[in-house]
Amino acid sequence: MRSVGRLGPGRPTRPPDVTKCRGSKVECVASPTDGDSAGVSSARPHHKAAGLSIIENECLPPPSERGAGMTVSVANLKTILTLSTAAAALVGAAPSWAQTIASTGAASDVAAEAALADAAEVDQVVVTARRREENAQDVPIALTVFGGEALEAAGAYNVQQITQLAPSLQFGSFNPRNTTVNIRGLGNNVGLANDGLEVGVGFYIDGVYYSRPAAATFDLTDIERVEILRGPQGTLFGKNTTAGALNIITRAPTFETEAQLELTAGNKGFFQTKGSLSGPLGETLAGRVSFATTYRDGLVHNVVNGRDYNNQQSLALRGQLLWKPSDAFHLRLAADYNKQDTDCCVLVFAGVAPTLKPAAAQFAALAAGLGYSPASRNPFDRRTDINDKAQANQELGGVSATAEWDLGGATVTGIASWRFWNWDPANDADFTRLSIIERSENADEQEQATLELRVASNGERTIDYVAGVYAYWQDIDARLTSVFGRNSTYWLLSPALPGALTDGYRSDGTAASTTKSYAAFGQLTWHATDQLSITPGLRYTYEDKDARFRSTVSGGLATTNPTLLAYKLALARPQAYTAELSDGSLSGQINVSYKLTPDALVYVNWARGYKSGGINLGGLPVDAAGNPIPDSAVIEPEKTTAWELGLKSQLFDRRVTFNVAVFRTDTDDYQANIVDSAGGTLKQFLANVEQVRSQGVELDAQLARIGGFSGYLSAAYTDAEYVSYRNGPCPIEKIGSATAACDLSGEALPGVSKWAATLGADYERALSLGGIEGEGYLAGEVSYRSNPASLSAYTEVGDLTLVNLRAGFRAAKGWELFVWSKNLLDEEYFQYLSAQTGNSGALYGAPGDPRTVGVTFRARY
Repeated sequence: MRSVGRLGPGRPTRPPDVTKCRGSKVECVASPTDGDSAGVSSARPHHKAAGLSIIENECLPPPSERGAGMTVSVANLKTILTLSTAAAALVGAAPSWAQTIASTGAASDVAAEAALADAAEVDQVVVTARRREENAQDVPIALTVFGGEALEAAGAYNVQQITQLAPSLQFGSFNPRNTTVNIRGLGNNVGLANDGLEVGVGFYIDGVYYSRPAAATFDLTDIERVEILRGPQGTLFGKNTTAGALNIITRAPTFETEAQLELTAGNKGFFQTKGSLSGPLGETLAGRVSFATTYRDGLVHNVVNGRDYNNQQSLALRGQLLWKPSDAFHLRLAADYNKQDTDCCVLVFAGVAPTLKPAAAQFAALAAGLGYSPASRNPFDRRTDINDKAQANQELGGVSATAEWDLGGATVTGIASWRFWNWDPANDADFTRLSIIERSENADEQEQATLELRVASNGERTIDYVAGVYAYWQDIDARLTSVFGRNSTYWLLSPALPGALTDGYRSDGTAASTTKSYAAFGQLTWHATDQLSITPGLRYTYEDKDARFRSTVSGGLATTNPTLLAYKLALARPQAYTAELSDGSLSGQINVSYKLTPDALVYVNWARGYKSGGINLGGLPVDAAGNPIPDSAVIEPEKTTAWELGLKSQLFDRRVTFNVAVFRTDTDDYQANIVDSAGGTLKQFLANVEQVRSQGVELDAQLARIGGFSGYLSAAYTDAEYVSYRNGPCPIEKIGSATAACDLSGEALPGVSKWAATLGADYERALSLGGIEGEGYLAGEVSYRSNPASLSAYTEVGDLTLVNLRAGFRAAKGWELFVWSKNLLDEEYFQYLSAQTGNSGALYGAPGDPRTVGVTFRARY
């Protein structure tokens, strides 16, 4: 299985090279080198090939033998007129867009005619979003697809960098465990890390579900393509998710020998290597191995010990075997190991916000009392003065087996996997040289196993179907540690208390959970007519979870004074509890699509999504006697209802792709932190918010290569807010000495930009360097995100525009050399910004990467 092409910048697939006209009929015959893939059929003949322009059923001479002027076929005119009407129903501005397209098509321009004569089509992309190979333009859901070569060209080697190319995808990370991947503003609440929760955006590699969000922080290697599916998934994907899915497909072993090596060096000590080797190991056996390493110096300098923090040091290994005894059966075995060893993740001082606390309990007075001044008051000096260890070390790996058996009328697929994730952090949680919170960390060891069996119909028939069963098991063991230092009493409680009260006071805990999930799912597509298709889908999921939590406290000042003991317990108290959750749910969707023309599809989709319930593994609020409140241990599942109306189209002989989607998603029982206003030790705990909603419009447009130039535009408007959230956390400027809750109903979801867009373009032309034939090219992207919503006006990070640029030479003999720059304009921005623990008003943040430049050499065989 391989992609015929890709969305985004890249070299186009050539159109069919033979076109024959017999009388009034048109027959297009594609050579086997055109890149067409089995399972993908063209909706109509190509309209330009071998020097012939085709209008309906007529064959005309090449443009050089006709009068000047751009030819618009009858089919194109029908498409344009139909799209004008369809798009107008989606967005009010659409008629003007359609009018512009139509007038452009009718324009007479000799130069444009010459360029169009050499124009290619927009690449046709094969996806498996519906568990069968389909042209992406024929799939009636909102999705974005990036081919592996396009990602390599853009230098996007992890999910965070892909967000610069996909406006609807949001990524946030304080450290790997505290990572959020959201689509359309939904998925995980920003800053919400709890081992008892599931993710809202599914992360899949070769059909295997990766349950922990930290998986999204590793480097991607040897990628065939990345599919970003927007909206609830579940009727086809193994694990049920409410916001969408990232479906990543790696390159499979081949029976022809091929190899690739890539070396990259840049400033800030950046050095990256990638490589792969694939080929036959016998008549029926093929293998593939790949690797990637990434190194970069730390960007934050410690003025206390002279070390640099927030570096990159990662390794990715992957090996595969493909056994194909016949055309009807193959078995693919894969094993991978990934490791990161980094001195991370240190935040720097970013300013001070006012609070409602007494002046003596705010940052200025507290710092003056200890004679403290931050390492720098300019966060983009990237200086820190932490006095304890900082690391973010993790390992991720596993094995999988995928078997496919073609029975003729249907294909049976089985996927079995086992995976692990080990997380070993260390964190100076006050981010200063003061000893306030010396350690605050949550180490994890996770294992999971999955088994999926499904059957899918083959070929074109009146009713297509996919059905399957899925089983998932997960076990997590966590170690929780918090250690308070000699300045903790002064900074977190009161300067009037004995300083030794919480010096050395610590909390040590364990948390363990086991999840078992079983599901049956099915989806069919009824092709009622050649134009109309109706696709219903259902899924039933049953889940069983149990968890255990225990924490103890020790150290600090030995005292029997009840007042002093109460102060110590205000920082940490012992707890022990167990909880269980069993639940079954029915979810599903129905999709109706209609082909207005062979190149224009409209669709409407309704989906009911379901995100598993959870168990709070971070401690519980307590009653007046100091006992955990057991009813707060279990978090109800999220239930999502989503509507989507969309248009997918291609114009001017498929030289222009124009897709638009309008969506609205309502989620009940949204999983988030709420405030314990009873004044217990735990100020916030995990619970359910009544309702949130997200609505907006998304646009994707692409221009095929014309005269050496190609480009694309992706844009999204997302309006996401809490509909009802009566006891949410307050912004820093509204926090006083007592625990309080704020009504956040009507407020925007944190971390979501209302406007986001990416504009990309590249230009290439034939070039000879020193007798070496090839292509020279210049390419770049501009990504924009408006100021992401924040609870506090003081933690807003502002609008962000990033520019990436590259220029290079691609030799005909298979090697490539190019120079590049990311964040070309050296924009100063924050990836993360929050209030310091204790709410003194101090703000700490993670500055985004500065301008980086480098050179990449890539060779293929």
